[in-house]
Amino acid sequence: MKYLGIRTDTPLCEMYLYEDRVLLSKDEWQADRELAKLLLGKIEAFLATNNTAFKNLGGVFAFRGPGSFTGLRIGLTVINTVAYAEQLPVVGAQGETWRDDAVSRLLAGETDEMILPLYGADPRITLPKK
Repeated sequence: MKYLGIRTDTPLCEMYLYEDRVLLSKDEWQADRELAKLLLGKIEAFLATNNTAFKNLGGVFAFRGPGSFTGLRIGLTVINTVAYAEQLPVVGAQGETWRDDAVSRLLAGETDEMILPLYGADPRITLPKK
């Protein structure tokens, strides 16, 4: 079974394609402020380059943080939407071994239903002036 993973917590976006526990392919690009505009197209191109389609995936996974608020929000929204639209299991993971942990959970048949971000700090909310 093939699994697609993404990491969007920094300006350098990463994508991974696994077959079971074996890493088949990796791609990365400097997304900077273009992440929302480019992410889904980059995922589709990455899958096409690897002769894979969403329908051939057994699940998707993502790094859930901590990291950039905007990067995590965009990446997790895209991966959650893909999982929902394609009816795929989705898992989020964190830490140094996040990819191995996520793939292991998918292989075990787990799903988070939806990945929630872990930002790593409380929000900095500006108080109203009045």
